Amino acid sequence: MSVTRIYNYYKQNNIKTVIMGASFRNIKQILGLAGCDLLTISPKLLDQLALEHTKDNEKIQIYLNKEQIKQKREKKHEKLDEKIFRWMLNEDEMANDKLSDGIRKFAADAQKLEDLIRVRLQNNK
Repeated sequence: MSVTRIYNYYKQNNIKTVIMGASFRNIKQILGLAGCDLLTISPKLLDQLALEHTKDNEKIQIYLNKEQIKQKREKKHEKLDEKIFRWMLNEDEMANDKLSDGIRKFAADAQKLEDLIRVRLQNNK
């Protein structure tokens, strides 16, 4: 999974950033990223998680942590410049497609939010 590889790379190289997983289709994907810095989870999937994983105080296994990083070393690049980054992104078809798709969806949602705010402001005049 690309988020896992990204998380491992950034944490292994002590790059200060926050990794956020998004666009989940099922709770298995969410559980696979347990321990990630941030996850955006839909209300529907949150409800499913609450129903299926809170029985008997069941603990969720954490998959992303520093111990995991020590066990699974990602390939280090001495210098990760824009050229290397773009090539690596190009070589990962899923990451490339999901990045583009995610940007389009966030842009569309931002436009919807702006439109909603505009309408509410006009109605309050």
